[in-house]
Amino acid sequence: MIIKRLVLKNYRSYKNTIFDFDDKLNILVGNNAQGKTNIIEAIFYLVIGKSFRTNKEKEVINFDSENGYIKGEFENRFRDFDIEMFFSKTSKKTVKIDNITIRRIGELMERANAIFFSPDELKLIKESPQERRKFMDIDISQTNKRYFYLIGRYEKVLANRNKLLKNSKSIEELKNTIDIWDRALAEIGEKIFIERKNFIEKLSPFAQLAHSFLTSGREILKISYNSSFQDNYKDNMILALQKNLEKDYKNGFTGIGIHRDDLDIFLNDIEVKNYGSQGQQRTAALSLKLAELEIIKLRTGEYPILLLDDVLSELDEERRKKLLKFTKKTQTIITCTDFKEKVDGKVFKIVKDNN
Repeated sequence: MIIKRLVLKNYRSYKNTIFDFDDKLNILVGNNAQGKTNIIEAIFYLVIGKSFRTNKEKEVINFDSENGYIKGEFENRFRDFDIEMFFSKTSKKTVKIDNITIRRIGELMERANAIFFSPDELKLIKESPQERRKFMDIDISQTNKRYFYLIGRYEKVLANRNKLLKNSKSIEELKNTIDIWDRALAEIGEKIFIERKNFIEKLSPFAQLAHSFLTSGREILKISYNSSFQDNYKDNMILALQKNLEKDYKNGFTGIGIHRDDLDIFLNDIEVKNYGSQGQQRTAALSLKLAELEIIKLRTGEYPILLLDDVLSELDEERRKKLLKFTKKTQTIITCTDFKEKVDGKVFKIVKDNN
């Protein structure tokens, strides 16, 4: 999977710019605030359907314009295809695949694949379980459209159950109506649990290999899926929801379920979230991202596009060289403020005045 060309029109700092990429390594070099991350963001937008920087689509439109546009010309092992996005300050974005408008963003799934990493991805290790669930959900959804819709359905059922918890006048009234939502939550949750568990079981050995490569085998990375229920998920979750009903009613939200699950991440049997150094946390997060490359290759038969935003400056010389060596297997687009190494690929000098 590669992106051959990216077209930006009135997208953030870019008025009308085209990038023709090398099918392996692409280095975007420039000082801060020149627009390097805007390029990475646009590619991510075309693949995932949303930005990693903002939930407000209007923010990506150039200040002087009412509309914005991005287009990616992609190639996979079967064919070439185009993805276009049209942004407006007065309406929702429009997405087209090969000039045909799609009605649901889920139709983007299974089309193009990309893995994104930046220093901010430390939150994958350091912050709340929500970040680690997001990591799993984005990756699985890229190659499994059914999973993408399962997540949407679960969120709707969860919202309805929480609404019922908040609006019911008494616990007795609640008991008469909540059973249908308990069963729906458990049925969908079980399917999500199975997909996530299988994903982590496949990801774990690849993450170990990537981490061993980056650290020259000095540390052993272990990850596991931490869920409230490991066996007989559906029935156990229904029982737990019934048992916790009074507590949920008092709190006004559902306290157990797939939306509370997490990943356990250890280095040499020490929990990296609380006890790892920032360097260890960064390398662990990067290892998980590099492992995603292998998972997508396993599922689709080809590697995804690797997007690395300002990562090299955060690594020591040894890990920087190892990362560049690792990226030879896939098309990689890297942003950085300084790059002096000789590369077999393209180097783009990004200067804001020339955008």
